[in-house]
Amino acid sequence: MLSNASMRAIVLVLVAALFLACLAHAAPTELKPFSTDGCSLFPDHLPGKGPYCECCVQHDFAYWRGGTAKEREAADEAFRQCVERTSHDASLARAMYLGVRAGGNPHLYTWFRWGYGWPYGRFYKPLGDDEKARADALEAEYRAARPKLTCP
Repeated sequence: MLSNASMRAIVLVLVAALFLACLAHAAPTELKPFSTDGCSLFPDHLPGKGPYCECCVQHDFAYWRGGTAKEREAADEAFRQCVERTSHDASLARAMYLGVRAGGNPHLYTWFRWGYGWPYGRFYKPLGDDEKARADALEAEYRAARPKLTCP
């Protein structure tokens, strides 16, 4: 026979597990439709620097979708290359790259973090097949409505 203290401990653990299960079930897990704010916390355009804002919108597709840390690194490097190609300014591209590396961490509670299309708390997590299909469909829907990747 279990002691009263043991029984209370077991009940407490079961109640806590049930509570956490309810929280996990109640938390939204759906990917929100794509949104962009252009070059988050950075000017969308600078005089004489070319149309680098389209690089920001393209980069936002990757950040909205989220995924693994390696996918984020690849997205940030592609962003740096795009900004350098469109602005013809390696220093600007490097500065913007360092900004997204520092500010885009998925653990930060910001609207521009890695995986911002998902509820906060997903962090670095690969997308499953169903999630990829949903993200692809939402991205295609956005692109169909806005064929030019311009800043809002």
